This record gives sequence, C-alpha cells and structure tokens, in this order.
Amino acid sequence: MTKQLILGIETSCDETCAAIVANGRNLISNTIYTQIDTHKRFGGVVPEIASRSHIEKIDEVVHTALREAGVKLQDITAVAATNGPGLVGALLVGLNYAKGLAYGAGLPLIPINHIEGHICANYIANHDFAPPYVALVVSGGHTSFIEVNSYTEYNLLGSTTDDAAGEAFDKAARMLGLPYPGGVEIEKLAKSGDPSAIRFPRAVTENPLDCSFSGLKSNLYQYLQKNKEYNAADVAASFQDAIADVLAERALRAVKITDAKAFALCGGVAANTRVRTKVQEACASVGVSLQVPPISLCTDNAAMIAAAGFYRLDCVSNWLAVNAVPNLAL
Repeated sequence: MTKQLILGIETSCDETCAAIVANGRNLISNTIYTQIDTHKRFGGVVPEIASRSHIEKIDEVVHTALREAGVKLQDITAVAATNGPGLVGALLVGLNYAKGLAYGAGLPLIPINHIEGHICANYIANHDFAPPYVALVVSGGHTSFIEVNSYTEYNLLGSTTDDAAGEAFDKAARMLGLPYPGGVEIEKLAKSGDPSAIRFPRAVTENPLDCSFSGLKSNLYQYLQKNKEYNAADVAASFQDAIADVLAERALRAVKITDAKAFALCGGVAANTRVRTKVQEACASVGVSLQVPPISLCTDNAAMIAAAGFYRLDCVSNWLAVNAVPNLAL
C-alpha cells in the first residue's frame, strides 16, 4: 500500500495542534501548544484570546510537526483541517492557514468535523479497530452517542439536551472553587472522596440515548447553598459518579439497541478514570469490547484530524469554498 501522509491541523478551541499520520493509522508526529496557563486566570477559555494565540503559534506548530516527522511539505499527500464545531474565531485561524498552505503547495485540503476526528483517534490507538461499532464522544462541548457504520458513515443516536458532560464538570469545579480546567481538578479531588456520600440525580430523557446534566448542575448548586460546611472531596466524587453512571447506562442502552459488538469511548472526558471504569463495566456486562484511546489522543489533537482526513481522501471537492461552522453537525 502506498504511504499516504496526511498533515492534520486542529484549532477548534484552545489547543494549537499539528500532526502527521500515515495511512490513517500510524502516528509520525503530534505537536500541541496548549493555552491552559493563559486561560486559567479567567476560569475558562476566552475566545478572543484563544484566536490570537492560534495566530501567533500556528506556523511554528505546523513546522515543528513536519520537522519532527522528518518530512517536507512536498512529501505530504493532503492537508486536513478542522472546520467545526468549535469557536468560530479559533476555527478560522487553523482552516485559513491550512487553505493557504494547501493552495501554495498544490495539495488538496480536507475539511474535518471535530467530532469525527475524536472517533478516528481510535484507529491510531488500535490498528486493528474498524467499523461497525458504537462510539461515545464526550468532551467539554459534546456528549454524543454515534453509530459508526463505516469510516465515513455515521448515525447520531443521542446527544446532550443541554450541558455537555465536560461542561458540567467545569461548572461544578467553579462552584467548588477549583481552578481551570475543572474536569481534571474534580477527578483529583474525587480520589479522596466517597462517591456514595451524596445521591445526586440521574436525569431521565425522552430519548433513552440523550443526556441532560443541567439538573445535576442545579442540584449541586442547591446542595452547596444549603450545606455551608461540606466535604469537598465527597461532593466531587458523588458528582463525578452521577455523570459516569449516566454515561455508562446510556452506553449499555446504545449497545443493546444497535446490537453492537464493539464500543469506542473518545473525547476529553474519556480521560476521566471513573468514566472509563464505569463504561468498561457496562460493556463487559454484555460481552462487548471497549476501545479507548490513550489520554494524549482523548484531548484535542491534530493526529485524530489527520486520521480522519485519510478516510476522506476521496471526498475532496471545492475545498476553497469551505468555511468554519461553529455548530457543524456530524
């Protein structure tokens, strides 16, 4: 098989990323510039600051990825860039840079949906993993159950009706006075807490594969208002368990409804150990294998975008007309 090298570019939020992946499976280089320290003092991502930082770092990050891969731009088969969903200003930086790079080098550009990228991270993590299966993409902006029928064909089974799981973690962290990024801090604190100390609600939704976390967030706020003295570790552990329980329950439902033989957990919240454990237990209870990428491929990265780009090489059309779409559907 001819080696197809895809240069991936990802700037949907606050990480400036570039990577080289061969044939959708083999990671050659993966460069990430994170803005966590920049946004930490604001308690969350400031879109304007994120965009400016991408502008400052994108060229350096892309050339670092090429250098670390030991390849030149003329060795690249195509450029793949995220065009949504995400922060529109941040998306525009990466997409327009990719357009200019591709046009100047005479390469095709492949626009990639960020959610599809998270799914395709599994192909780098496990070279034998392939459709069909069911995936849960769970992050700061997404909680989506997706039936993966082929490398480019998807069926949305359910999503969040309000806050995404990662967003709920971040908001809970702010209520507890924890620093950004909140999900990581909640997990750290929860390690010394009792997950059964507080029974937070698990929302019921009309669609059995949808999720809702706004009520859970409100319940946490009410608990903290009523209980001025509380064990923060117990609160974090109980809150974390409520989210993990909902995700695991929906995962089990999705597997049963689709009769899936494999399940993939991906996205930033997939890095949460409690979520991984609960979903693993749910899948094991019905004999379904679970695929989870390493943490480095769960959080935003360009390797997943490059992997997705390989499987869409035959879908390239009038890419110069492609624009950033902040609410892009899969």
